[in-house]
Amino acid sequence: MSDTLIAAVIAAVVALLLLWASVRIVPEYERGVIFRLGRVIGAKGPGLFFIIPVVDRMVKVSLRTVTMDIPPQDVITKDNVTVRVNAVTYFNVVDPIHAVIAIEDYILGTSQIAQTTLRSILGQVDLDDLLTKRDEINQKLQQIVDAVTDPWGVKVTLVEVKDVELPDTMRRAMAAQAEAERDRRAKVIHALGEYEAAANLGRAADVIEAHPAAMQLRTLSTMSEFAAERNATLVFPLPVEVMRFMECVRGAVPPAEPDRGGTPADQASSSGPANGSPS
Repeated sequence: MSDTLIAAVIAAVVALLLLWASVRIVPEYERGVIFRLGRVIGAKGPGLFFIIPVVDRMVKVSLRTVTMDIPPQDVITKDNVTVRVNAVTYFNVVDPIHAVIAIEDYILGTSQIAQTTLRSILGQVDLDDLLTKRDEINQKLQQIVDAVTDPWGVKVTLVEVKDVELPDTMRRAMAAQAEAERDRRAKVIHALGEYEAAANLGRAADVIEAHPAAMQLRTLSTMSEFAAERNATLVFPLPVEVMRFMECVRGAVPPAEPDRGGTPADQASSSGPANGSPS
């Protein structure tokens, strides 16, 4: 009786161990690729399922998006400028079976192909395009890397160039170029302003020439503007026409005789009879 009990206990323990070894639980974000005697029979999950112990083997594959930094790469651009570029790539597994059987390590493989593609593509563009056309370069990188990783069951959703480190000499040259460009724009804007001002002054001169009174109005307006400042000294300009008019008036009126002094009787005796005849 005791031997039978011991055998039953051993059998129960073995059954529990086999049951424990056959139970598999896979989370929502993972899939389990099942190998039976070395052959793939499919991917299971998520949830609870059973496998045959010893005969079956399961490999878990995560379906979540992986964010991976691409190490800084020394790149020589098309115009022979050496820059240091780092980037980031986002990818996820869409086919767990191919991610297991098509490549040994899909994460390492995606990282390597992203690095080589980054150096290859950036070596075909100029420095100005690398700095200004970042979106086009990122799209091209994503398409090339995704085409390579597609047979592995990996979907590359984004490849983004994060930073471009320039040599100090190139930074100084670009700063000098930007300063010269700003000076050129300032000079062009100043010249355009002078041109427009000269055109407006020409039209104003035509109006003043057609209407001489406009000059007087402009003079009075300028005087009123200066008179607003109490500490200003105002010099009134006298038009030439007024001076000529005053000269004409001065020539038409004879000058007055000077006062010789004495009484009225003395002045009458000295002047003689009124009719000028001798007494």
